[in-house]
Amino acid sequence: MKKAYLFLALCLLAAGRAAAAEPADSVRNVIYMIGDGMGLAHVSMLAIEGGYAPTAFDRSQGVALISTYSANNRVTDSAAAGTALATGSKTNNSTLGLDAGGERVRSVIERAVADGRPTGIAVKCHLQHATPAAFYAHVPSRGDEKAITRDMLASGIDVLIGAGRRLERESPEGGSYRDAFSRRGYAVAGSLEEAEPVRAGRLLCAVTDENIPQTVRRPDYLRCATNKALEILSHNADSVGRGFVLMVEGSLIDGAAHGNDWQKLLDEMRDFEQAVAAAMDFADRTPGTLVVVTADHETGGLAIPSGDADFTRPESGIRYVFGSKSHTATYLPVYLYGAGAGRIHGVMDNTELAQRIMALLGLE
Repeated sequence: MKKAYLFLALCLLAAGRAAAAEPADSVRNVIYMIGDGMGLAHVSMLAIEGGYAPTAFDRSQGVALISTYSANNRVTDSAAAGTALATGSKTNNSTLGLDAGGERVRSVIERAVADGRPTGIAVKCHLQHATPAAFYAHVPSRGDEKAITRDMLASGIDVLIGAGRRLERESPEGGSYRDAFSRRGYAVAGSLEEAEPVRAGRLLCAVTDENIPQTVRRPDYLRCATNKALEILSHNADSVGRGFVLMVEGSLIDGAAHGNDWQKLLDEMRDFEQAVAAAMDFADRTPGTLVVVTADHETGGLAIPSGDADFTRPESGIRYVFGSKSHTATYLPVYLYGAGAGRIHGVMDNTELAQRIMALLGLE
């Protein structure tokens, strides 16, 4: 009997040590969501136009702020900001995956691949665009499409969803880049509908447009792309017993803000918000999942002034006023949800946000 009690005590002690080694809010999966060009005013517009009904952003369990300057400019471009968010290192504008001295720096996705974890990217722009490319490419110029595509082909990322007209071009191996991906074991699809049967393994879903069709034609595109990526990565993660990393970008928010088109901007924000909601729903049913929502920079200098300066009067309306057709240097919000949400907080640089995410995943 004493031996039985001793055995039970040892089991309880071992379980206690295991629990101590792995906190209840330990992070296994990260869904990293980037609204390209999205500032706080863009999120405010979404709430205002929805009559202040709760949005996915309101579900956040933590909020932080990040600065965005690049190594050589107080106003960043998407390449430098994407590199900072992906790798935790500053670089010069137009540079991808290299630090300001030209040395290669590894992204959270590259570190995850090297650690045997499933990874994915789902965007509404072409897959070689600056933000997605920052997670796998290493080139001095974001315009070097051949080198970026070469790096994407060699990346080992499980799921790639975005626009892919540029993948029709001939690869150095012969045939198109789509053919090259197919030879590497990817299921190659030209639409989400065509990708529907794919449940696990590798997927390249690349529509033949320059960017994903406008949200007015497919208002739930990014949500569906996010869910498809999560489905595949979940299966892959279960098969290898490891967590995953997924990056999702609301890519066309930026273009709408560059054009100072508030209605198009609202459409893109609504599409992105649906994807954020899908990610948070996944976190609710999948312990160990952290959702991080932020932006690479703000575009348009959006302000939302009153329609009348006399505030003693009743409701006098609002206006959406753009101060620029370019990027701005404003700080950006970070919304956190799920496992580890309380472990990222405060005011920090965009590089520190990436470093904290990698630390939570054990990928420093």
